[in-house]
Amino acid sequence: MAREQVTAAAPSRSKSQQAYHWLKERIANEEFTPGYRLVLTSIAAELNMSVVPVREAIRQLEAEGLVTFERNVGARVSMIDDSQYRHSMETLAILEGAATALAAPHLTGDDVRRAREINRLLIESLDHFDPRLFTSLNQKFHSVLFAPCPNPRMLELVDAEWVRLGRLRDSTFSFVPGRAQESVREHAHIVDLIEAGAPLADIERAARGHRSATLAAYLSHEHPDHDAPAQSGVTTAP
Repeated sequence: MAREQVTAAAPSRSKSQQAYHWLKERIANEEFTPGYRLVLTSIAAELNMSVVPVREAIRQLEAEGLVTFERNVGARVSMIDDSQYRHSMETLAILEGAATALAAPHLTGDDVRRAREINRLLIESLDHFDPRLFTSLNQKFHSVLFAPCPNPRMLELVDAEWVRLGRLRDSTFSFVPGRAQESVREHAHIVDLIEAGAPLADIERAARGHRSATLAAYLSHEHPDHDAPAQSGVTTAP
């Protein structure tokens, strides 16, 4: 059954790409949980291919931080801890804040309307809160705002951190659902700044503070005896 699904789902993909997406889907769905050992020969047999493309797929997942290779043990699904989540959120706050500011002058009226529409859907979802749905819409909202960023390297790094966050936490809002209401208000403020043509430093500060506030809410909930991380004061010059 697994072999048929992989072949039918993506006939144009190379074998290494098929193995990559097959493995990544099972990691995302927590079928392969943190610490799970990835045995190349078993996976290759399951997918009806040699170990070479499977090894290539595992190397790609290792580069994304989803898989860890241990000497004398082999490849395992990476373990999760709060420090990894914190580091990714702090990194994303800086990168996404800068990308949003740099993208602001390139956003069209349609982009702004799209962002407001997604935020409206986020607000409506609060009545019957689904953390996964909220997280999905939240990512779409931010993607609209930073997509026109003229720096492709920065966009690549932002996308990489979003993927990593998806692996580290299915949804932060499942831990701190109350944060969702504050989040949509901050979304509206960011869009207001962009629409008003505010200085890029102000847009970056708002976008970065928004991300940092989500991290602070999570850490406060999970580790109430520890101080929340201070927000960085670095800004992009207008």
